[in-house]
Amino acid sequence: MKLFIKAMLLLAFTNIYAQNSIKGTVVDANTKQGLVFANLYFPDIDRGTSTDEKGSFSIQNLPSGNYKILVSLLGYETKSVTISIPNTSTIEVSLVPSAIEMEAIIVSTPFHKLQSENVMKVEHETMKHLKATGAVNLSDGISNIAGVESVTTGLSIGKPVIRGLSSNRVLVYAQGVRLENQQFGDEHGLGLSDSGIESVEVIKGPASLLYGSDALGGVLYLNPEKFAQSNTSNTDINGNYFSNTEGYNTNVGYKWSEDNFKLLFRGSLTEHSDYKTTDYRVTNTRFKEQDFKAGLGYQKNNIKTEFRYNLNASKLGIPEEIGEQSLSKTPLLPYQNITNHIFSSKSTVFFNNSRLDINLGYIYNDRKEFEEHHHDEDEDEDEEEHEAEILEPALHMKLKTANYDIKYNLPNLGKFETIVGVQGMNQVNTNYGEEELIPNATTNDIGVLATSHIHFEKVGMQIGARFDNRTINIDSGLSKDFNSFNGALGIKTDIAKNVSARVNLATGFRAPNLSELTSDGSHEGTNRYEIGNENLKSEQNFQTDIAIEYSNEHVEFFVNGFFNSINNYIYLSPNGETIDDDPVFVYLQNDANLYGGEIGLHLHPHPLDWLHLESSFETVTGKQTGGSYLPLIPANSITNILRIEFEKPWLKKGYSFVKLVSTFSQNNISTFETNTPGYNLLSAGFGGSFSLFKNEATFTISGTNLTNKTYINHLSRLKPDGIFNMGSNISIGLTYNL
Repeated sequence: MKLFIKAMLLLAFTNIYAQNSIKGTVVDANTKQGLVFANLYFPDIDRGTSTDEKGSFSIQNLPSGNYKILVSLLGYETKSVTISIPNTSTIEVSLVPSAIEMEAIIVSTPFHKLQSENVMKVEHETMKHLKATGAVNLSDGISNIAGVESVTTGLSIGKPVIRGLSSNRVLVYAQGVRLENQQFGDEHGLGLSDSGIESVEVIKGPASLLYGSDALGGVLYLNPEKFAQSNTSNTDINGNYFSNTEGYNTNVGYKWSEDNFKLLFRGSLTEHSDYKTTDYRVTNTRFKEQDFKAGLGYQKNNIKTEFRYNLNASKLGIPEEIGEQSLSKTPLLPYQNITNHIFSSKSTVFFNNSRLDINLGYIYNDRKEFEEHHHDEDEDEDEEEHEAEILEPALHMKLKTANYDIKYNLPNLGKFETIVGVQGMNQVNTNYGEEELIPNATTNDIGVLATSHIHFEKVGMQIGARFDNRTINIDSGLSKDFNSFNGALGIKTDIAKNVSARVNLATGFRAPNLSELTSDGSHEGTNRYEIGNENLKSEQNFQTDIAIEYSNEHVEFFVNGFFNSINNYIYLSPNGETIDDDPVFVYLQNDANLYGGEIGLHLHPHPLDWLHLESSFETVTGKQTGGSYLPLIPANSITNILRIEFEKPWLKKGYSFVKLVSTFSQNNISTFETNTPGYNLLSAGFGGSFSLFKNEATFTISGTNLTNKTYINHLSRLKPDGIFNMGSNISIGLTYNL
């Protein structure tokens, strides 16, 4: 293994070639006239430019090699063009008019950067769009993506759910590195701010081939904002107000770029009071969050590298019952103090026909939980001593994770594009508080992979295999070792005119986490005594995923279906005993199956290109072998959106929308859940850009749950206490570019 790593790293310091340039034009495919402000982007080297008033462009200082250029313009189909540098120095790109939105650039999969070319279906949404439709935070926003929901504890704490799987079964990537923040816990959210996140990608289904353990259920991939284009700079100020919580978030960012160096900074502040339902405010759902992001990029000769850093400090209330009715934004006891540091480095070395990608990350998660200490009523306690005692966290854990991801893109061999790589992680968990939820332990991962994309005339095929090893060493002396071999096969083809089909078969795995192996005690907010099981085996799954899409100038239609079979599914179950008045829950294993899918329709009738009708349906069912249902499975739902786009002399990129989300009742419940009634939520909003003091300003106004519906989402952790979800909310946002 060491020889394999050294061989790839050696390539990073050899064969450096000269810089090159390319120029050309972007034209309308029908009229052959040049297109102004068309965007050209090299995703492999993160370089881009725009065309001038004649449709011409020029990019300097390009390394030698084979690259894709993505060419996009609103009102035209996005086009992917492959060029060979220095063999190609001049090109002409023809764009076909289209009413469909510009196609998204996909980062989370290794080969193709346009979804239309991908063998694997990936969902993509910009954070700007999610916030424009009323999302209060990142956790709230991702639940607007088909097949994705969120397990929530109030407004501040949320965990992604992909087709019924969550927690350690869903891997989260931020800044190109895997996020590790004690995500096994019920009360542990993402610990990330949506500030400085440009877009969200979701791989639905096992992605262990690309990402290793914990990607059994899928991947949530968060793309950071891009650097400024070469030789430009930009400053923007953004503010949002939320009527329900009388809360706000505000951030300011600065970007600067020249030919070789790039940098960016962004700082944000968020505060919310308790959210309001029709009848009351939900006590201690208030929270405060401070976030800072910085990036530095450098490119010279055939080497490109970027460093990013994110500091997120959050103080989150943990709601327990309805009590104090207040607009205070300072959390009550119990609450969490979480500090998250993410350091990441992404480097690429380009050769004539290949490249080496080196991604390194270090995540330092400092988690403190404070709770009220109980004393006898007759005890005479000095108030100052009591306050000092509260300042000591009951639970204090530090998780330090170093990870690496090295991939070598081999020279193309005929129809084959091939990537080989090695990934690994070293993780240390240490306790400092009076309570110990999980023990001190060290975890080491290492995995090797190989995957190829095969280009046939009408068929694209992707195959791959991977081997992983995870070792967990616990300070008590217990040592566990887990191995897994996984593979994937995918095919994409056009089965008729305007009709494409994708079939993906993949295996995935997840090694048991520390909580499942070693828990022995109660934890704030769980109301149960958990006992781990050191004999647990790895979960292993096999998923079949089929997607069919139809698209023309008037309509888009898709059907996705999946069947996911999981061996050794780990779950909690009571054993009938009690300890300290809490029921005892133990970890058991059984086989399980999940199945369902999504159906979607997008109507944009030509020539009414400004009118969009969108509708989608999503469903998932989860059962253990024997017939009992799995817990925390989202209810079926239908989303209908009417959207209008318009341009006025004083308003650019104008839009308005009306959205109705119909969530069905959830009656397929586990033994320890109760039925959840269905409900309908109405949302609406509008926005656009205008000129203010000769600079661009963008505003958004949106309302969610406009009828102030009283309801409880099935995935709410407050559901057992009968606490309702948030009532009506009006969001107002303004962004100003200096």
